[in-house]
Amino acid sequence: MFTSEFVRERSDHFEKLPAQELLRWVYSNFSSVGFTSSFSADDVSIIHMIKQIKPDALIIFIDTDFHFPETYSLVERLKKEWNLNLKFIKPEISVEKQNQLYGEALYERDPDLCCRIRKVEPLQRVLKEIDVWITGMRRDQSPTRANIGKVEAHKLPDGKTILKVNPIADWTRADVWRYVNQNNLPYNPLYDRNYLSIGCQPCTRPVLNGEDERAGRWSGKGKLECGLHTFTEKE
Repeated sequence: MFTSEFVRERSDHFEKLPAQELLRWVYSNFSSVGFTSSFSADDVSIIHMIKQIKPDALIIFIDTDFHFPETYSLVERLKKEWNLNLKFIKPEISVEKQNQLYGEALYERDPDLCCRIRKVEPLQRVLKEIDVWITGMRRDQSPTRANIGKVEAHKLPDGKTILKVNPIADWTRADVWRYVNQNNLPYNPLYDRNYLSIGCQPCTRPVLNGEDERAGRWSGKGKLECGLHTFTEKE
């Protein structure tokens, strides 16, 4: 079992590993691994790499019930064409029940609560079942992600420590699209309409020229993260 000391001692080593080699290390040393994917171009690139290492690897999709139709279409296409071991996780309450409890369009009035119900709580459930959590985060996506490591030890609210692996932390957006194009990977057509970061439909807009990649998420709300990457404590 890994420890936070182990991660810190090998941090320089992990940072030098290319994404494919880091993923190979993960799947060679751990059996309880899950990759949470929103099926962004970043995530599809990682899935493509993972499939070459462990074809039956667990891929986790958080179905908030608010994704774009284009996102659902891509998920279903890749699930079928790539024969993915894909696990859908959903919130404990439906949108209808959420509307009854909190009123219509909670995402407009309290996006943090909406994200907590529809994203964070489902992820908390699934992280209790795995030891290694792979993500598609990159340092150049936003200021909140600028200092992420490729491998980190994180403590969950219940006290469990997991390994969080960000294999493309050092990639740029250009690196992602180079990989997509070189491997002729399918991608969400919303990218062609200048949606550079694609989340839930009500809270995502196209990015304007000169804006940060994630500027189209929760625009005008002063919110940079949905909470998936802030509820754990980095050790």
